[in-house]
Amino acid sequence: MFNLSVDIDNNSGFCFGVVYAIEMAEDILEEEGNLYCLGDIVHNDEEVKRLEKKGLKIINHEQLKLLTNAKVLIRAHGEPPATYQMALQNNLELIDASCPVVLKLQNRIKNSFDKEEQIYIYGKHGHAEVVGLLGQTNNEAVVFQDIAELDIPTLPRELTLYSQTTKSTDKFYEINRILEENGITVKTNDTICRQVSNRDKELRDFARKFDVVVFVSGTKSSNGKVLYRICADQNPRTHFVSSLADVKSEWFGKNESVGICGATSTPMWLMEEIKSHLQKL
Repeated sequence: MFNLSVDIDNNSGFCFGVVYAIEMAEDILEEEGNLYCLGDIVHNDEEVKRLEKKGLKIINHEQLKLLTNAKVLIRAHGEPPATYQMALQNNLELIDASCPVVLKLQNRIKNSFDKEEQIYIYGKHGHAEVVGLLGQTNNEAVVFQDIAELDIPTLPRELTLYSQTTKSTDKFYEINRILEENGITVKTNDTICRQVSNRDKELRDFARKFDVVVFVSGTKSSNGKVLYRICADQNPRTHFVSSLADVKSEWFGKNESVGICGATSTPMWLMEEIKSHLQKL
């Protein structure tokens, strides 16, 4: 017997945007038994499998083009205007579960574009949210995920800076500072979701409290990769798992304390399942 003391981080688990999208999907699935979703509803394979068993069908944009007379969920990441135009053409009913924080950001970027401002977006290339943001600018905004990608001497002397909602606040303001130090006038728009960006500070404290940390996240989650690295920097005995099958008993010693935490796309039921398993060791 290990006699492990196991605690789950209460701040881990779905952000409110993901909760909103999943609750909306579950309500429709309960009533109708099936629903299409454009892209993974959340970057967590275990949660996607759970919802697929209830009748959720994940489709991509190519499949959307061939779909007609159906109901399709827009996930929390949001979509570009082209998706809504296609839905009208194909007689699709869109269930819009875009996160309110993302929708607000889309509107602000659209307003900046209409004013012909030079728009730069700090975000991950190809990320679903960023694709939606770019769409507000007719794909004319510049996206960069590291300031090293920008040739600063050739940048416009005035620009409008935005960020993907899940990026680091510290990194965003560091980019802002570097641009201003190089003589660029920056119209800064801090649109980062604090529920996500504050997670790194909370996790640093959490990871230090335990002998072993089990970090639970889907392998596709960008947020998960970043937060796992933060935990591992604080506690070298941090292990990344995406399901119960990944957990190994040799990670734990007798009478040790274990902390379970996860990304903003990690379901609480999965962390509780792992806690239950560890308590039985």
